[in-house]
Amino acid sequence: MIIFFHLFSLKLLFMINITHLFVYIFFYINITNIIKEKNRGTYMNDIKVIVMDVDGTLTNSKKIITKKTKETLIEAQNNGILLVLASGRPTSGLIDFAKELEMDKHHGLLVCFNGSKVIDCETNEILFNETMTVEEGQAVLEHLKKFNIKPMIDKDDYLYVNDVFDCNIQIKNEPFNIIQYEARGGKFKLCEKDNLVAFADYPLNKILTAGDPEYLEEHYKEIMEPFKDSLSCMFTAPFYFEFTAKGIDKAKALDTVLTPMGYKREEIIAFGDWHNDISIIKYAGIGIAMDNAVDVLKKVADEITFSNDEDGIAHILNKCLPIYCLT
Repeated sequence: MIIFFHLFSLKLLFMINITHLFVYIFFYINITNIIKEKNRGTYMNDIKVIVMDVDGTLTNSKKIITKKTKETLIEAQNNGILLVLASGRPTSGLIDFAKELEMDKHHGLLVCFNGSKVIDCETNEILFNETMTVEEGQAVLEHLKKFNIKPMIDKDDYLYVNDVFDCNIQIKNEPFNIIQYEARGGKFKLCEKDNLVAFADYPLNKILTAGDPEYLEEHYKEIMEPFKDSLSCMFTAPFYFEFTAKGIDKAKALDTVLTPMGYKREEIIAFGDWHNDISIIKYAGIGIAMDNAVDVLKKVADEITFSNDEDGIAHILNKCLPIYCLT
């Protein structure tokens, strides 16, 4: 009986200690989260720059900036926050979005061609521009002839391709007119050039290639192999693979322009969804992945917000920047 009593006492003591341990852990986790949220709130209130990718981030699936997101971003500017659109798109493909957000009234910045050019959209001043050399561009275009992909380059108001009628790729087993999609998105007129290599006698900001997602996934290493150490080579969508000058990415463009303007990394919040957004998510003081983002981006983000179809940008800004009373 005495032995049984001692065993029962030990078991009860053990259960009490375990209960205390769980209470302590629960208390610690909650206090830690409260402290983090408090610090994070103070940190968020220091935000002076909002950087956003466009496709899959700022715009929804219909390529539209929703009313809520638009109103939130315009109000942020009215409270002194700088807006930056950072995209693989050419300048011409960003201007309309910038005007819709009234960035042309607040010296908003356009980071174009995945970071190879930066423009003040109020003054149209080019703040940064780093291209491939003519020789690099021609070498890439020559190499691409070996693959079943569609190279595209731009100059002034035109998008140049080999064949405007060879325009479809397969996405989810359905034909998709990628030439038309890119031309309309960039506000380009179309022009054929049988030999893009000979035509490209000028420095290129970017060489865009399009192909079936499965084909690109299978062959992208071969496509980039001769240039992996001399150029920046990256996916910007499952059906897009691009080349820019060595070291070029969105973060380098931001750092080159924003640092001389007096902005600090910890004053920047960045939103993105794809591989070419990883650099800005890592660079910014706070990096936010959209819920529709690729997994590799979510892993390096500080937080995941709602998708681009659910006003993910507005959700975070209204939640974390209450000091500005955003709509």
